[in-house]
Amino acid sequence: MEAAVVVFPGSNRERDVALALEHAMGRPPYMVWHRDSELPKLDLIVVPGGFSYGDYLRCGAIAAHSPVMREIKERAKAGVAVLGICNGFQILTEAHLLPGALMRNADLKFICRPADLIVEESQSRFTRAYSKGARVRFPVAHGEGNYFADDETLDRLEGDGRIVFRYAPGENPNGAARDIAGILNEKRNVLGMMPHPERACDPMLGSTTGRALFQSLVESLA
Repeated sequence: MEAAVVVFPGSNRERDVALALEHAMGRPPYMVWHRDSELPKLDLIVVPGGFSYGDYLRCGAIAAHSPVMREIKERAKAGVAVLGICNGFQILTEAHLLPGALMRNADLKFICRPADLIVEESQSRFTRAYSKGARVRFPVAHGEGNYFADDETLDRLEGDGRIVFRYAPGENPNGAARDIAGILNEKRNVLGMMPHPERACDPMLGSTTGRALFQSLVESLA
């Protein structure tokens, strides 16, 4: 399995993702700068969290037009797995690789705390190591994690089994529609999620429930 982590100006979770991947794969991933327009042969591309371009325009809006994103779009169309976490999720919606949008949190405050999630879909390359209905605990750290889409889109996500993670009852930190924390694209090879599984891979951090996501990818893509 060959994986790469994209680095934008302002990214701050690329090292965490790289360490989680290295632990799962047994070797480090490629680190790709946002201005790179060519990528090696890859099975997985991760767009990490952070504050790409300082979020000066709108979260993910500038990063969505970086040179590397043109190549990521082509790879996604060809079936390569793409994982966007937090700001990475925002970038993927801005790049129209995923439907909907991420808005300001309902209370208009930045939120940084652990949150309990329910695994809604275990039949994906990202979640095959989980059981459907499993409760997992990942940190959240965002100011614009309020997922929004029109009712038709939300119904389609529900009907197609493309809602992968949902905030557990009483745990929704941002007002996201239908408690959505993570979704798949139509081809099911692109996952965007607001919580940080890479920050739940070490017992010293309080949870190891994120490991199964990276192990799922290794088992699916190796």
